[in-house]
Amino acid sequence: MTTAISTPLAPAAIGPYVQGINTGSFIMTSGQLPIDPETGNMSEDVMLQARQSLENVKAVVEAAGLKVANICKTTVFVKDLNDFVLVNEVYQDFFNKNDAPYPARSCVEVARLPKDALIEIEAIAIA
Repeated sequence: MTTAISTPLAPAAIGPYVQGINTGSFIMTSGQLPIDPETGNMSEDVMLQARQSLENVKAVVEAAGLKVANICKTTVFVKDLNDFVLVNEVYQDFFNKNDAPYPARSCVEVARLPKDALIEIEAIAIA
């Protein structure tokens, strides 16, 4: 049985989906846009967007009772693969600051993201 994960510390879903799902064994987050859940705003800077998306992933994972260290896989969607180095810098810093091992990861360039974001990140964590 799966249960939906919901937290005010991450932005609400902007469509017919939930912030994440808890299967009991796995936590799967929906793609987290870089929206600040307190203000509803989104920076125009890709590094700040990457940080916010990761913080939103963290909020969903923590709402399920897990930690960043439980994340085993991420998928990063970027608007421009030329931002790969900048995103990697933020990504590395985020996992290091959370004392977490780097998860397996895919990173793909996409034509467009919701709300014209520059990045969106989803994760799978092991309970």
